[in-house]
Amino acid sequence: MAKFLVVGGTAWIIDTGLFTFLSHTILNEKVITSKIISILVSTVVSYVLNREWSFNTRGGRERRHEALLFFVINGLALGLNLVPLAISHYVLGFNIDNYSQSTVSIADFISANIIGTLVGMVFRYWAYRKYVFPDELGHLGDPDSELTPGSEEAELRGLDADRRDRR
Repeated sequence: MAKFLVVGGTAWIIDTGLFTFLSHTILNEKVITSKIISILVSTVVSYVLNREWSFNTRGGRERRHEALLFFVINGLALGLNLVPLAISHYVLGFNIDNYSQSTVSIADFISANIIGTLVGMVFRYWAYRKYVFPDELGHLGDPDSELTPGSEEAELRGLDADRRDRR
């Protein structure tokens, strides 16, 4: 869980920094578009770090299938992440037409980068463990384990090949 939080913190810094930059410069009036771009960039970073560090002892799927699931889940999480920002802007009216730029910036930060991120994070952690990285691979290489590298069951499950691919 600690590694997941470090990766999430790194992705959050990238997401928040890029969102703030975009929404205050070249995409000033397009906060939803700014957030989509910032989430997409941070998602790529998150996949690499989660795959190689946070969940490096989990797997059980071919790399392409795993990546597809990761990005589908992140697409769903992106939608969950955008809901508080959209509510803030379009339902509650926290936009430049009704409030000062500083008030809108604070409302955007809270709705997009705190509330939306927390909702997305809970969903992602659950979904990564359940669907993307479902199997514990730590027992591979354990001499006391029945499932060791090179064993028939490990080969049938494709765990040896997957483990080699990660190195």
